[in-house]
Amino acid sequence: MIDYTDKVVIITGGASGLGYAAAEAIAKQGGKLVLVDMNRDGLEESTNKLQSAAPGAQVEIVEANVTNEEDVKNYVSFTLDKFGKIDGFFNNAGIEGKQNLTEDFGSDEFNKVISVNLNGVFYGMKHVLKVMKEQGYGSIVNTASVGGIRGVGNQSGYAASKHGVVGLTRNSGIEYGQFGISINAIAPGAIMTPMVEGSLKQIAGDDWEAAGKEFVSVNPMKRFGKPEEVGNLVAFLLSDAAKFINASVIPIDGGQSYKY
Repeated sequence: MIDYTDKVVIITGGASGLGYAAAEAIAKQGGKLVLVDMNRDGLEESTNKLQSAAPGAQVEIVEANVTNEEDVKNYVSFTLDKFGKIDGFFNNAGIEGKQNLTEDFGSDEFNKVISVNLNGVFYGMKHVLKVMKEQGYGSIVNTASVGGIRGVGNQSGYAASKHGVVGLTRNSGIEYGQFGISINAIAPGAIMTPMVEGSLKQIAGDDWEAAGKEFVSVNPMKRFGKPEEVGNLVAFLLSDAAKFINASVIPIDGGQSYKY
């Protein structure tokens, strides 16, 4: 059994979706959490939900913009001031951006997506790794995507940023394994989160549910993944049970990536 008793985990994008799902899995196993997000109301709602799902859970929240390096330094220093260490880091905050062919993809939109999905992940790793290196241990999970291991179409900014997350993960895993730190990435496919719902609405408007059924019809498992399935994977990868898994990118997409 995975045990998070006395473990401290930071989760960015913790107000909803995969961030919340991982938080719940870790809280139920006794972990202490620092949830980071731009959405203060969402953070407070998540805290209430977590304390209902895992009574007695210790949850702290930090409102921060991961594209601002000073905000990143702040959530790291807050965690150290509060708990004195960082055992795990789910580097998860991200956006999809608007869908368009590359020639029509707005330059400002591209920069925005890169800033959140890639720069934000880099800043988080940069400042958390300093702490973990000094500790001599730690685990990081970055959120990539199936869009980081193959082309998906109409998502230049998203695909470029998530491929970048894969590269950062592999490179840094090789650098920091010697310091007792494991760094991995997950590559979720179609997981039914608010972001995926928003993507379907971009494609099909009010018919998004029908579009969703068609979208997953080609998946070997014929369904969307559940946030809690991803949360459980993250909880495993950040735990002591996964210490020798390093510099890996793990798809969680029902097998769809291997179908192409």
